[in-house]
Amino acid sequence: MESPDRLGSESGGTERGETTMEEERSFVGPVDRRRLLQLGAAAAATPLVAGALVERARAAGPHEELEDASIASLQAQMTSGGLTALALVQHYQTRIQNLDRKGPSVNSVLELNPDAEAIARSLDQERKAGHVRGPLHGIPVLIKGNIDTADKMSSTAGSLALVGAAPAQDATVAKRLREAGAIILGKANLSEWANFRSTQSSSGWSGQGGQTRNPYVLDRNPCGSSSGSGAAVSAAFCAAALGTETDGSIVCPAHQNGVVGIKPTVGLTSRAGVVPIAHSQDTVGPHGKSVADAAAMLGALTGVDPRDPATAASAGNSFTDYTQFLNLNGLKGARIGVMRAGVTGYSPETDAVYEDALDVLRAAGATLVDPADLATIDEINGGADELVVLIYEFKRDLNTYLATRTGIPVHTLADCIAFNNAHADQELKWFGQELFELAESDPYTAAQYNSSLAHERALGGSLGIDATLAGSNLDALVAPTGAPAWPTDLVNGDHFLGASSSPAAIAGYPIVNVPMGDSFGLPVGLSFFGTAWSEPTLIKLASGFEAAAKARKKPQFLPTLPTDAAAKLQRGKGPKKKAAPTAPAVAGL
Repeated sequence: MESPDRLGSESGGTERGETTMEEERSFVGPVDRRRLLQLGAAAAATPLVAGALVERARAAGPHEELEDASIASLQAQMTSGGLTALALVQHYQTRIQNLDRKGPSVNSVLELNPDAEAIARSLDQERKAGHVRGPLHGIPVLIKGNIDTADKMSSTAGSLALVGAAPAQDATVAKRLREAGAIILGKANLSEWANFRSTQSSSGWSGQGGQTRNPYVLDRNPCGSSSGSGAAVSAAFCAAALGTETDGSIVCPAHQNGVVGIKPTVGLTSRAGVVPIAHSQDTVGPHGKSVADAAAMLGALTGVDPRDPATAASAGNSFTDYTQFLNLNGLKGARIGVMRAGVTGYSPETDAVYEDALDVLRAAGATLVDPADLATIDEINGGADELVVLIYEFKRDLNTYLATRTGIPVHTLADCIAFNNAHADQELKWFGQELFELAESDPYTAAQYNSSLAHERALGGSLGIDATLAGSNLDALVAPTGAPAWPTDLVNGDHFLGASSSPAAIAGYPIVNVPMGDSFGLPVGLSFFGTAWSEPTLIKLASGFEAAAKARKKPQFLPTLPTDAAAKLQRGKGPKKKAAPTAPAVAGL
C-alpha cells in the first residue's frame, strides 16, 4: 500500500502475454538515462509546441468528447445506446497510446489488460439482454500495481522481484469491481513497494515501470505511491482509479494531479490481496475527476470480507452507494474547523490558495472555527510512534503476503533485499533500500510496538481529531493537502515540504481531497477530515465545496513550468517569505 507517505526504481520489461494491440501498449518500459536525456530535451520545448503535440494526439482518438465525461454521464450514454463499453475501452486505449506511451509520455499506466476488450463485449451483451449490474457497468478503471489480479496482468508493486506467476485469486477490491461491472483496463504505475523502500526515493518511480510524470507540468512530480492512479485519472486515461494509502498516498497524488481522492477509514475497504506496508494504517480508495466519480467507486468496494478481519468493524458503518450523500449545497450550515498549526507555513503558495478556499467555504454557508488546531500535532509530525508501527508491521505483513504467492523469486523480505542487491543496476540505480534493511533488522520489541500503536492512535484520534471536533462541535476539519508539485529529482529524491495526512493516517480515519485552486498553474488540494466512518459527511461537504469553488482545471501536459508567465499564473495574495517546514519532510506512503 504505502507508508509514511513520504518514504518510496527502474528496469527492463518482461514478457506479458497476448494483447489486442501492439506489444508496446502492454507494458511501459523503464526510464533509463538515455530517455531522461530525451526528456530533458523535450522540457526545452515551448508550451506552444507541447500544446500542438497534444492536439495532434487528441485528434487521432475517437470520442474525444468523453475526456471530461463523468461516470454517470458515461452510464447514461451507454443506457441510451449512444456509447458501448467496447468503444469506451478503445477510446481510453487510444488515449493511453497517444499521451501516456507517446507524446507527452506521462508514463502512468504500468500495463494494459489484454482481456479488456473481450470483457467489454461481454458486458455490452449483458446490457443488451437487459441486465445492468449497477453504476459501474461497462466503466473502464485502472487499479494500482500493488493490487492482485488473477489474470494475464502482473501484480508486482512495481518491483521486478514480484514478476512471475499471477496470484491465485483477485484482491477483494478487484473482485468487487468486476462484480460491479467495472472493466479493469490495466494497472497504474506507482512508487515501488508503495514508497516504503528508501528514505531517498522519487515518488512515482518503480523498477518495473520507471518514472510517472505530472500531466500538468511533465517535469514535476505526481507525488505519493499512488502516483500513477492520480495522474491517469487527471489525464483522462480511465474513468476512475484505485489507489492505496498508509500515510498520504491517495490524497497527495490527488492533490498534485488535480483530482479527487478518498482515503477511507481503515477497515471500510478490504486489503486482502494488496501488497502491504502495515495493517494498522493501510487502506484502499478511489481517485476520480469529481467527488461524484470517487463516491461511485467507493460504494462498489465496501462490505465485510472474511479475508481481512479489519473489515468486520465496517458492519453497520458502510454503504453500497455513497453518491446519495452528494450535495451541491453541502456546506450550508456546516461547522468546519480550520487547521493551521503544523499543517501550514511550509509553503506561502499553498497558504495563499488555502485562504482563498476558506473564503469559498464561508461564502457557501459554512461557519468556520479558525483556528481549530490539534493539540497533538507537533508530536504527530515528529513521527516517532508511526515509524515504530510501520517498521514493525511491514516485515511481518509482507512475509505473510508473500506466503500467498508462488512462481515468483522471493518469499520473504530478506529475499527481496537480496534480489535488489543482485539486480542493483535495475532496482538500486537511483536510491537504496534503507527502510527494507531497517525492517529486516527487526529493531523494535513487541512491547515497544504495542506502546507506539496505542499512543499514535490516541494522538491522531481521541486526543487529536476527535478532541478537536468535539471541543468546538464541528462537522469536519480542513487543511491544505500539501505544496505545489516539486520538480522530479531521481538523484536527490523528493523535495517534500509538508502535508496534513498524518493525523488521519495514524488514527485510521478518512480524508477527502478536493482541488481548491492552483499556484503557478500547479494544482493544490484541500483535505476534509472527520472521525471514523464519517465518509458520508465528508462527501457531502467536499461535494459542496467542489460545486462552489469549481477549481479543477484540465492538465495541459506542459514540458516545464513557463517561468516567464509564472507571475501571471500565480493565485492568491499570500506572504512571500518562506516559513520553516513544520511537517515531516517525506512524501506519501
